[in-house]
Amino acid sequence: MSFFDWTFAWQILPRLLDASLATLGIALAGFAIAVVLGLFLALGRRSRLRWLAWPIAGLIEFIRSTPLLIQVYFLFYVLPNYGFQLSALQAGILGIAVHYACYTAEVYRAGLDAVPRAQWEAVTALNMRPWTAYRDVILPQALRPVLPALGNYLISILKDTPVLSAITVVEIMQRAKNIGSESFRYLEPITLVGLFFLILSLGLAWFVRRLEQRMEPVR
Repeated sequence: MSFFDWTFAWQILPRLLDASLATLGIALAGFAIAVVLGLFLALGRRSRLRWLAWPIAGLIEFIRSTPLLIQVYFLFYVLPNYGFQLSALQAGILGIAVHYACYTAEVYRAGLDAVPRAQWEAVTALNMRPWTAYRDVILPQALRPVLPALGNYLISILKDTPVLSAITVVEIMQRAKNIGSESFRYLEPITLVGLFFLILSLGLAWFVRRLEQRMEPVR
């Protein structure tokens, strides 16, 4: 038997590609929720209302200081004991979304703090409503510098999806382990999974760079 069985690799490739779609879907869904939820967490943490800002700050620090694996275990195995029943896929997406929302919240906070003070004074002087001021003036300036960091978190989410195999989500890593246990060959499926993450991570990095270029202000 050869060191790397190319025939076997081609045989299992369709099964891994099928699971890769689930992996990509989980990553994109988790990221979409994270970037929206993270923005609201950032705005809440910046609030002058202490009863709102302090609990949100505590939640962010708690989530960031505990492993993702423990959080998805809690969602999938503990919450059902208290009447909150989630499927493995739902628990996985929610876990990733909340976990990374707390990281993106800090990215947004840094971007908002970087907006020149004169811009904040201008929207106040113009008596703009808060939502209008954020939408039309503040957020467009805050999002440009934080876009690379958000792109990094998208790639990190993709690479963290194998954690969900611990709660029986059949993503690409779980499919590779299943193939390995069936065939007693792990080299080929694990190698193909590594190549999948490499290719997709490079593709996402390229996409983020292109998006950065499109969002650069015209000089």
